[in-house]
Formats: sequence, C-alpha cells, structure tokens
Amino acid sequence: QVFTFNTVEIKVQPSVKVKNGDPMSVVCHADVSKSTDFQLKINFTIIKDGKLVFMTLSDRGEARYEISTARSSDTGDYECTVEASGKTKSSNPVHVWVMGMTKPILTAEKNEVLEGEVVKLRCELPEEVPPLHFFFRKIKMNSTPQEKFVYEPHRNFSVATFSVEEGDNILQFDCFGRRSVKLKFETSEHSNKTQVTVREPFIKPTLKVQPSGNITEGDRIQLECSTVVAHMHDIEIILQKNKTILVRDKQLLKYSAVATLEDSGEYLCKVEQGRASKTTKLNVLVTELFPPPVLSASMNKLDENKELALSCSINGFQNANFSILRKVSNGAIWLKNSRNLTMKVNVNNTGSYICKAEVKGIVKTSKPVRINVYAPVSKPTLSVVSGLPEVVLGKPLRLICRSVMGTPPITFTFYKGNEVKKTVINGTYATFLDENIRQNDKRGYRCDARNNHSSGMKTSNILNITVIVPIRNASLGTIPYGEVEDGSETAFLCSVKEGSWPIHFRIFRKTDHEVLVYEKNEYADRILWRKEKMKSQDTGTYYCMASNRANVDVRSHPITISVILASWQKGIIAAFVLIPIAGAVALTLWWFLCKKKKAKGPSMEMSSSALATNSASEKLTRQHNDGDYYSGSGYIEDNENHMKSTDESKGPDLESAEVEYTEVEVSTLDPHREIDSVPIHFPAPVQKGTETVYSEIRKANN
Repeated sequence: QVFTFNTVEIKVQPSVKVKNGDPMSVVCHADVSKSTDFQLKINFTIIKDGKLVFMTLSDRGEARYEISTARSSDTGDYECTVEASGKTKSSNPVHVWVMGMTKPILTAEKNEVLEGEVVKLRCELPEEVPPLHFFFRKIKMNSTPQEKFVYEPHRNFSVATFSVEEGDNILQFDCFGRRSVKLKFETSEHSNKTQVTVREPFIKPTLKVQPSGNITEGDRIQLECSTVVAHMHDIEIILQKNKTILVRDKQLLKYSAVATLEDSGEYLCKVEQGRASKTTKLNVLVTELFPPPVLSASMNKLDENKELALSCSINGFQNANFSILRKVSNGAIWLKNSRNLTMKVNVNNTGSYICKAEVKGIVKTSKPVRINVYAPVSKPTLSVVSGLPEVVLGKPLRLICRSVMGTPPITFTFYKGNEVKKTVINGTYATFLDENIRQNDKRGYRCDARNNHSSGMKTSNILNITVIVPIRNASLGTIPYGEVEDGSETAFLCSVKEGSWPIHFRIFRKTDHEVLVYEKNEYADRILWRKEKMKSQDTGTYYCMASNRANVDVRSHPITISVILASWQKGIIAAFVLIPIAGAVALTLWWFLCKKKKAKGPSMEMSSSALATNSASEKLTRQHNDGDYYSGSGYIEDNENHMKSTDESKGPDLESAEVEYTEVEVSTLDPHREIDSVPIHFPAPVQKGTETVYSEIRKANN
C-alpha cells in the first residue's frame, strides 16, 4: 500500500471576505496518489494565526471546519496540514477577513446626577478580540459632542468618566469601537444612546449693585450676591474683579466701597459646592468727578543753585486740595500742601515729582515730572588702565578718562593728536581702546568731558605713551669658543637684535639642572661678562635670556663649553706618570743583565789561564768604559808565556792535546753561540756592534 500526497489546499466558503454574523466554512482538500485502491485514514489539522482551531480524522481526502456565525475574531490566516503513515504536507496560508464588528453595549453607572459630579460609563464589544480602540461621546443639545478615546490592548471593554458642568441639563452618551486589520481600521456602529438627567444643587447666583443708576466718583457703592441652595453644606460665594478676589462668604455676600474710576469694570459672583459651580457677571460704570491734576515745571534740566518752580492744576476745576511730593523708591516724600512750589535746587533734588488733588474724599495723582539738576564736570584725568603710561608694541592700549565731579550722564571724547577717536556717553568715566599702536607714533592722547551744565566742556592734560618694543633675536657668544683651559678667562657676550631699554639679561648653565650664573639690567642691547677663572665644574651648555617691560622672555641658541686641562697641568701629570715607568724599565733591565752574568761561568770550558782571561776581560772592560768601540783582530800579549804556563800546569793527560787559536765573534744580541758544536756563554754587556776575541779552545776527544 504505497501512497503520496500530491497537493494540499485550503478554501473558504462562500469567500475569503465574510460579513459579520454570516456562516463560514473552511475546507481542506488533500490530493493523494495510491498504488492500489485501499482505504487511507488522514489526520486533518486547521491552524489560525499559529493556533489550533480544528482537527479531524477522515478517509475521504477532505475535511470541513464549519463556523455558523462569523465574528471579527475569526479574521486571520488559516493553514491546513495533513498527515498519514508518517507522511505530512501543508497547504499555503489563506487570509480570511470577517467584515464588520458587533454593536457595542454602553451602560451608565447612574442615570441621575448633580452638577459637579461625574458620569461613569462602560462600553463593551462582545465577541471581539483585543486589541481594541474605544470612543466615548457626551452629547448636549445645540453643541458639538465631547469625545474621549481609550486604547485597550488586553480586554474587549473600556471605562470612561465625564464631569457634569454648569448648564448641563439632560445629557446623552454613546460609544463605538475600532480595530486594525492588515494595517487598515474597521469601525463598529454606534452603541445605544444612554440618557442621564442632571439636577442643580443650587440656582444661579444673583448679583446686584447700589445705587442702581449713575455712579459718580465719591459715591458709595454696594454689591450683593446671593443664591438658593438645596443643601447648605460646603457652599462658598466669591466676588472678584479682573480675576482678583475682593471678598468671600458662605451664605449672603456684600461688598461696599467709595467709588473711583478704578472701580469701573466687570464683577463676577461665583458660587461653588463640591465640583459644582455657577457664576453671574455684572458691569459697573463709574463717572469721573474731576480729571487727574497736571504738574508743570519751569525747567526740567537746570544747573545747581538755580531756582525751580512747580505748579499743580486741574483743567476746569479749582476747588481741590493740592499737595506736591517727590517720588522715592518706596513711595513719595511730602514737600508742600499747595498748588505751587519754588525752591533753590542742588544735585540732590534730581528726581521725579508729582502732585495730588483731593475732592470729596477722592484723591487723584498727576503723572510724574522728571527734574535733573546738574553739577559742572571737573577737569578730567586721562590714564592707562594698566597703570604705567606705556604699551607694548603690537598690544592694544586701553585708556580711561575720569571726571571726579559732575552730574551724569557725561559725554567723553577721546583724541589722538587732533583726531577724534571715540565719543562715549556714560557715568563718571569712559574707556577707549587703541589697537593701532606704532613704534614711532609721537601723538599724545587727551579727552574732553561735558554734561548738561551750562559751564561747558573740560579738557584733560595730554598723555604721552611710551611704546615698548619687545625683545627680538637673542644670541650668545664666547671667547674662546668651545674648549677653554682650566683657570683661563672666558668672555660671554649676550646681545639682542631689537628691544626697548632697559633690558634684563640672564645667563644660564645647564648640566643636570639649570643654574643662573649671571644677570644684569642694562641700558644697552648687549652685555659682556668676563669670568676670570674657568673650572671643570663650569663645563656645560650655556644660553642667555633677555626680557624687558614687554614681559616676554627671549632665549638664545645654546652653546657648549668644555673646560680642559692647562699645559702646565698636562706636564706635571706626564712627569708623575713617565718617571715611575722609566724607573721600572731600568730596574727590569738591570735585573736581566745580572741574571745573564751569573749564568756565564759554568758553561764555558776554556784552555787559557785565569790570568790571561782576566787580562783580556780587563782590557775589554776598560775599552768599553772609555767609550771606545773595539773591532777587528788583536793578539794577547805574552802569548808564549801564557802557553808555557799552561803547559806546565797541565798534567800528562793533556800533553797530547793540540792547541790552536780560533777567532770568535761575540754579538750582544745573541750571547749564546755554538762554535764547533761547543756551547759558549758570554756575560754580554750592552754594546754596539760586534767584538772579536781570541781564546784558546781545547779540542778534546770527548
């Protein structure tokens, strides 16, 4: 029994778009191929949005999921999977959209409320699946509905509250819902309308004013506000004008005052109880009794010690009580109860003046009049802000012009030469910044000062400025240069290419650390420092630094000086070193000669007599000591006697020996020679050249 699933497909009847409330069928069909005609049991599974909604076992190759009443919750992606004998195959997903939403149900917590209370509403969308959007509406006659929105991500109902305001009578409420399907919004129909009746806790307040007719300044006015309350607890009555509360009470409110022009305006009476409130408005107009007074002055700007006249008047009105005052920061100072005031002024009388007029208890004030009293300016002083009358070339120059006496504002004018540079209106001083400073600029500075005093302008003395040229290009040199003998004199020359005098010169030596070795202030562009005796510790790197009142240190390039030994010091050191070496060499040579001399005698076998030998040695030694150089052939005296003596001294064993003379060359460089295979040793003294010595040599058989 062999089979295979060819295809699996899913269909929705009547279509993939179904109206809310209509029946709907989801059909899954499996196309199967078999080797023979046998019965095959197939497991059908239908999944919506990843969740199992239907499962059955069938041998017909088809399964049907019936939904009798489609709701918006049935909207989603459907997929079918078949399985038999371990073989599985799935269909492609199909999106089903159930169009339309169920009608929401709205309920109110109370059907009758008082003004100031709140209405609590509940809107539900049965058989709908969150997330959902809820919209609540408060509907009043002849007005636009008030709407509130609530988002519910996890439930299919929502709650909202509306406050009941003054003037609300019969209210109606409804709601509707909205959901999102495939990035599109679908809206339900509106719910049933719920009606709520509103009762007044108190009636609208009544506001009255007395007198009710025309009100003139000076009249006494009285305002009264009242209401009828169902329950007297927590009641409050407030009277206000231009948002300023005048008085408050709990039952009957009364307010009384003498009318002025400022009392004209809109008055509002407000009654509050809990959340409920009601208001009543009333406009009050107060007619002017007399216009405000006018204060006039003989002069607004005058010199000190001059006379000032002030006069107060009311246009078309004479019968009033006048007073003249001077304003200060915390009020006004009374000067005189009169419409006229004359006084001799000084600078302390500068200020603002007013006058007041009183009629029938109504007091009115004039606009202030400004009076300025001027003291003459003193002769200004011009100086540099930094203090000294100098400036560094390339730097700005800041000047200050000050006048100790004089009433501000003072006008200051700065001059450079005869050229006006700046005009400043300020208090007692002004500053000027000159950024165009030149080295050879000889023009002086001055300033003028003047104010509104009739005395006119005052001029300062001329200020001359010294221009300080900064140091430029410092250099250091020495004589001698480089190597200096110990104890000798060295001259250091530090110079600058440019700079204003005096110049502060400093010379430093740097080894492991920097040491100041010389400094001097000089009215010149160079200094010469002679150091008489240089020592070994003076070896190092030298440089000089130069500065002036420009306060800029300029450093030269460094030079290196090495202090070496003097010639006589070298000679002493050579003597102390070479003399011991020469003595050691001589001692070694003497020891070497002595050693050779001791080794000569035992190694020679000579046939000559001791006397002849001694005589020859003595002659050789004497010739050497006399400074003569011995060379060539020579014969020993008394040769025959020598031979005889030798023969007689020998025994019979030596008679047969044959005697002959042999010439022997002795070299000082080779004291060991072999002559006829017989070793001969000489105590070789230090000699020049070669000596020839004749000796008897016995030829023995052995």
